[in-house]
Amino acid sequence: MRPQVLLSRSAEDTTRLGRELVSRLSPPKLVLLRGDLGAGKTTLVKGIAEGFGAASQDEVTSPTFTLIHEYRSPAVNIYHIDLYRVDTPRELETLAIDDLLDPKSLILIEWGEKFDRFVRERNLEISFERTGENHRKITISGS
Repeated sequence: MRPQVLLSRSAEDTTRLGRELVSRLSPPKLVLLRGDLGAGKTTLVKGIAEGFGAASQDEVTSPTFTLIHEYRSPAVNIYHIDLYRVDTPRELETLAIDDLLDPKSLILIEWGEKFDRFVRERNLEISFERTGENHRKITISGS
């Protein structure tokens, strides 16, 4: 499938795009979220969680320090994972990400490209590129 490019002019646009992506994210899926710090990865997750009815956008925060946040709805268990502070396979192993995999799991991983296994295992990749102070180019690739 050819990559899809979306443009966002604001955080509100990015959240809306997350809600619109729900139809492409039916579980089980592993999704890599790529982009610099502050690029909009967590903002997109706000829309995804809201779109699935798993959390309001106000309840979704960056898992930078807790590493994993979980949001549940009857249809999906969303795991928002941030591997920015995880540097070794041993540290990764302590997170027990494999234990999160089930038919209702949507695993959204920030900084997952640091570990080859996630690049190989991902179903979808969403990349964020700053094109202005609040503008982003969001590229979706995979199936």
